[in-house]
Amino acid sequence: MSEDIKNTEKGGISVEIEHIFPIIKKWLYSEKEIFLREIVSNACDAVTKLKRLSSLGEAQIEDENYKITVTIDKAARTLTVSDNGIGMTEDEVRRYICQIALSGALEFIEKYEGTESKDGTADGIIGHFGLGFYSAFMVSDTVDVITRSYTAESGVKWVCSEAGEYEITANYYRANRGTDVVMHIMESEAEFLDEYRIRGMLEKYCSFMPVEIYLINEDAEEKTDDDKPAEEPKPINDIHPLWQKAPSECTDEEYDQFYHKVFNDYREPLFHIHLNADYPLNFRGILYFPRIAHEYDSLEGQVKLYYNQVFVADNIKEVIPEFLLMLKGVLDCPELPLNVSRSYLQNSGYVAKISAHIVKKVADKLCSMYNLERENYENLWSDLKTFVEYGCLRDRKFYDRVKGAIIYATTDGKYVTLDEYLEKAKEKHEKTVYYTADITAQAQYISMFAAEGIDVVVLDKMIDTQFINIVEQENEGVKFVRIDADVAGALKADGSAEANEKLVEIFKEVSGNNDLKVSFELLKNEKIPAVLNISEETRRMEDMMKMYRMSGKDMGGMKFPTDITLIINAANPLIKRLSDTAEADEAKAKKLAKQVYTLALLAQRQLTADELQTFLADSFDILENI
Repeated sequence: MSEDIKNTEKGGISVEIEHIFPIIKKWLYSEKEIFLREIVSNACDAVTKLKRLSSLGEAQIEDENYKITVTIDKAARTLTVSDNGIGMTEDEVRRYICQIALSGALEFIEKYEGTESKDGTADGIIGHFGLGFYSAFMVSDTVDVITRSYTAESGVKWVCSEAGEYEITANYYRANRGTDVVMHIMESEAEFLDEYRIRGMLEKYCSFMPVEIYLINEDAEEKTDDDKPAEEPKPINDIHPLWQKAPSECTDEEYDQFYHKVFNDYREPLFHIHLNADYPLNFRGILYFPRIAHEYDSLEGQVKLYYNQVFVADNIKEVIPEFLLMLKGVLDCPELPLNVSRSYLQNSGYVAKISAHIVKKVADKLCSMYNLERENYENLWSDLKTFVEYGCLRDRKFYDRVKGAIIYATTDGKYVTLDEYLEKAKEKHEKTVYYTADITAQAQYISMFAAEGIDVVVLDKMIDTQFINIVEQENEGVKFVRIDADVAGALKADGSAEANEKLVEIFKEVSGNNDLKVSFELLKNEKIPAVLNISEETRRMEDMMKMYRMSGKDMGGMKFPTDITLIINAANPLIKRLSDTAEADEAKAKKLAKQVYTLALLAQRQLTADELQTFLADSFDILENI
């Protein structure tokens, strides 16, 4: 009888095994690949523990070339994870593997067996009760553990089937300390014997684990040309990720390289924030501001959550506020459990503090750039603007922190804060901010304001209408007015204009709108015969309706009255002649009035196809009769 057979003992893991193994397979079915993260994480922990003992002088280690090896053997249908860490004695194998430490676990399983979470996953059952190792049975019909403790001269072999029946062999030969977890992959799970698949899983979950990880494909090794020199194997992972370093030790080039490597984004990030929070929060990370192609890119970011350099998830909104999800970056939170659940995150005070800290750091970074690097900040503003405005809409505390760093582009290419704009404007239009939504379509209005030295800011995004509502609420008396919504007092000449009732009726008729308001004013710019104003309230309501329709909401045919005023410039020579013509030749006056109205309309918005066709026909007719 061989020595191994003498030392072999059979048994069953626990009386509850009939409950546990089916639950492991069922609950994590949609996240099957997570098993590799669990097994490699255990190997990493084994190395970390030995390193710790060695640093304390409690373990004498000669070979400190620590590593983890993941080996694929298609012929044998095995996937093996090996480490040269602390290893286990026979007693530790019995304690940690033969018995699943489930304090209260059976009650948990009985409560949730037969149910499913909203997203169809286990909501983190693996890991809550020390079940991480048993995730190997999600893809294996048999699992072998061959281990030797750093304190022992011989090893132990443990073999278990998916039914929970195990054999344990003491005094099993293993040359060196450490542990091999040999997973005999089920036929139905053959994808986990594919090198490309395994490499992708390791790069996803283990790219920054603190122990070097190597991938070996036995099948590929056999096909290698013996005449070629063997390439030096390279680890899958980076054991010293950038976020673990102090910001003072990192260069801009390193930050950019890390960004490109992790997110495969060829564009340069705008800038970064290196987070290094100590007690009581204890987390680290790097957040990047990506370049936004347009305002609808705002939620296309990717913030990766790690636990002690082990990947956990992407964009968990409980940790990252929604308005920051457009950022890209990494957060390493060692205080969170590896298999964190949504319910845990939603009720964790620690998580809430992390979220608040991140918001504060982002706001501080923006304010710092504004105060210390204003020229660079202004150059980046077009990329930052949508993010900042969206953040202010979602979180009023964020607005309070960054309001001093919010700037507005003017039509002459300059940038001003609200306070700077109002200070300059207090003599001509106190507490009123004039803006344009389209510098091309509203060029005539812009030129009128520029001629009087009135700055016009550019607010040409859909989100701007909502944002200025917030600014008005937070700044008493301040009003944003689009330049085509009001004729500013500074544009008016001294004196008053007398209304011509005959012209009023003619303009209403040619406009096709009997409700059109017609007002006569004396404008300083005598070359402009008329301008069309749509009230700020009406336009904002129209913008809001447009956003509702874009979001797919049915407004049930709801319509709101449009408050339009045609401002007739009584100082304009054409209008003076038109007044005389109205008395002598009403038909001709109507033709000219129609042209004046359409030109005012054209300066306010793009003409419809019918309006443009009529305008061109009338123009040709007028030219023929000159």
